[in-house]
Amino acid sequence: MVNTPERPTVQLKLVDTDNLYYSWRWEHDLGAIQNIMVPGASVWPVLGELAAALPTPLPGETVDQALERALTGPFMDREREIALTTALAHALIPHQLAQEMNALLEKGLRPHVRLQPSHFTAQVPWEALHVDANERLVTNADLSVLPPATVRNAPERQVSAWKPDGDVVAVLDPKVPGAGSALGSVLGPVADGSPMSIMAERLGSRLTPGPASSAFRRADLTRDTIEPLLADASRFLYVGHVTTAAHGLDARLHLSCGAGTTGRAAVVAGHRPLTAADIVLGHRPAKPGGWRMPNRVAFIACESGGEVRFAEPVGLVAAALHTGAQFVTATRWTLPTDAGLRRFAPAATPETTVIPETVIAVDTAHDSPDPVAALNSWQRERADRWEAEGRIEDSPIVWGAFATAFG
Repeated sequence: MVNTPERPTVQLKLVDTDNLYYSWRWEHDLGAIQNIMVPGASVWPVLGELAAALPTPLPGETVDQALERALTGPFMDREREIALTTALAHALIPHQLAQEMNALLEKGLRPHVRLQPSHFTAQVPWEALHVDANERLVTNADLSVLPPATVRNAPERQVSAWKPDGDVVAVLDPKVPGAGSALGSVLGPVADGSPMSIMAERLGSRLTPGPASSAFRRADLTRDTIEPLLADASRFLYVGHVTTAAHGLDARLHLSCGAGTTGRAAVVAGHRPLTAADIVLGHRPAKPGGWRMPNRVAFIACESGGEVRFAEPVGLVAAALHTGAQFVTATRWTLPTDAGLRRFAPAATPETTVIPETVIAVDTAHDSPDPVAALNSWQRERADRWEAEGRIEDSPIVWGAFATAFG
């Protein structure tokens, strides 16, 4: 599906200690492995600049303070953003690998980069790296996340079958009981005839639990409701809140689960989050056993793919892959909502909107034969518009957050 003779694929792995270590090999020649070391002094400063530009809270910051910092920072100004992503490209893309990719491009072959980031490079928006005038890395290559071998090659892992006309379990901005404003709506009101409403209607009878007219802000989407639906579905589309904790397996998905729900997370303000551990190991004490995820899973939520930042990179993405998913799209950092953009971005207007188009792009990609290429195509379109017009709606602060793990 993803790898063809016309699409040479390279596996690129990064490891960091005091320095940054690279290893890569092309899947058509797995025995030819290249290894290099880059001194930490040449990469840590620009990675620090990236961290200061992203909306993920820095130590001591609140979410609002982080959003205000990021939405008045480099990613809101085209020239400053290009300067930052150019510096990242120069520091992080190995010269030899770039030459190998350019040789393929000269032959008319578009490479696919399967990238396994390190702890310190977990939030690098590789697709957005500015490699030449009006060109990003995603302009000439497709990119996906390479899951750890312990996840993709686990003996007990069984990938769920892909059924193009199968059900889509859609959890779209669920109501979180008793959790307060911090876990309020991420989409805001969804009007009839709006793009999000049309997306739900397009799914038609595939949308479960239906109907499309009541797909948003439901209060009955608990773990006990969706777990059996996922086992027979083709896709899972989640739009809502994810929070991280002390370790990856405690990454938390917020559904409509009340205090009476069983699971491995403690109750918080009348609500029990669903953890990655619940998905892998099961959430019922009397009935141990992991969930069964469909072939394609999308977590459109803050830092839903942030597990690489932990010493043991096992979170929601790895949990979904381990329990049956083949493609998992998630985010690298805290995702600004439309309300956040309108509040903190100086150039925003009351009509500024980004998230609905993003959700639709991910949903469309996951219905395509190749979710990686489809999502990258959308990212290229947004990059081209950002380069041409510099509108904040096209800033990489949203589209650069997304990556698809494939394994």
